[in-house]
Amino acid sequence: MQYRRANTPGGTYFFTVVTHDRRPWLQEPLSIQTLGDAMRQVREQKPFDNLAMVLMPDHLHCIWRLPTEDADFSTRWMLIKQAVAHRLRGRIGVQHLWQNRFWEHALRDDRDVEQHTHYIHFNPVKHGHVAHVRDWPYSTFHRYVKNGIYPPDWGAAPDELFGVRE
Repeated sequence: MQYRRANTPGGTYFFTVVTHDRRPWLQEPLSIQTLGDAMRQVREQKPFDNLAMVLMPDHLHCIWRLPTEDADFSTRWMLIKQAVAHRLRGRIGVQHLWQNRFWEHALRDDRDVEQHTHYIHFNPVKHGHVAHVRDWPYSTFHRYVKNGIYPPDWGAAPDELFGVRE
């Protein structure tokens, strides 16, 4: 079976990247720093805008917007994953770091971006890591608060965020 990925130059994409066997190595400070460094390094070589992101112990979610003429997010992810694996090899007690693939979804419009951004920022609460979105440190939520996009108590009523009505 051949896997087909979205291919929209300048597109905006939601990604889920998962650790091998869901091992929670992404919670280690060295892993967090290394991933951030790798993403910055790749972004210098192959630009993209990281619109939203959350780093969980065993996976991450993010939204990227690619340059107008570029649809190659796969190479970016390959470079990031390789850089992290190379730098952490033998340092965190895990042999295989990443699942082979990642999941992507091409976002259709501003509403789709907004809904996926909410999903990303609420993810630590959904998984039971914290009671309040503001308490999870590894998220662009804090940047959104600083820029006035979200209030500091955003996420207190999740039913309203995701359009669920009783």
